[in-house]
Amino acid sequence: MRPTTRRKLSQTGLYVVFFGLVLLVVLVTDWGRLADQFFRLDIAREQLPEIITIALKNTILFTLISFVGGLVFGVLLALMKLSSVLPYRWFATAYIEIFRGMPALLTIFAMAYMVPIAFGIRVPGGQVGAGLIGLILVAAAYMAEVIRAGIQAVPKGQDEAARSLGMSPMKTMGWIVLPQGFRIIIPPLTNEFVLLLKDTSLLFIAGSTVLTKELTTFARDGLTMHSNATPLVMAAMLYLLVTIPLTRLVAVLERRMARGR
Repeated sequence: MRPTTRRKLSQTGLYVVFFGLVLLVVLVTDWGRLADQFFRLDIAREQLPEIITIALKNTILFTLISFVGGLVFGVLLALMKLSSVLPYRWFATAYIEIFRGMPALLTIFAMAYMVPIAFGIRVPGGQVGAGLIGLILVAAAYMAEVIRAGIQAVPKGQDEAARSLGMSPMKTMGWIVLPQGFRIIIPPLTNEFVLLLKDTSLLFIAGSTVLTKELTTFARDGLTMHSNATPLVMAAMLYLLVTIPLTRLVAVLERRMARGR
């Protein structure tokens, strides 16, 4: 048998197995019960429009706040880790290792409850604001490593050329190295945004009011109220509505950058 024929038969067999499994799932699924527990239209109508105007809006808003805050702090940490001053490098390295090593849920809990109790301070925005600070701290640790990698990926000749023209180290970093580094790390930063979007679901630990609920908290409350999982399905669909275009954008950016190289 020819290799091409053998390969075609193998591919055909894989298709048969795949569609056979799909058919088996279709036949054994109790569609009526599934629809009753997860796709109740009357419950879905009750969740609208608040699940969009409040929950989805808050999820996107919290993600943007966390991303911008984490990006600014992440740039600072990345520069500190690349600094020639040892204490700066030690601090940045310790911070990044600690906050990347701890679960984000614990960091949010600490900022929402432990820090206010320990220091007697009230964070602007209440417990939700404190939870957002915790999310920013975690995001900064991850972004710092991405930004550091982007800076180090810029060819050394760019720095040397700028310095030979009389630019100071600070101006060289701000005007030459950082812009090129950010161009390199746009895809991984977009991935970080997607991860942050999902991590906003951890803000439930900080508590929320009616107007500050994000998607997961809103859906969980709907699940408790109706004893039905339809609100969770709606939240999942809204998450996908935002995350799928972003992940496709990452793929497009990566292909363009590959072509540019």
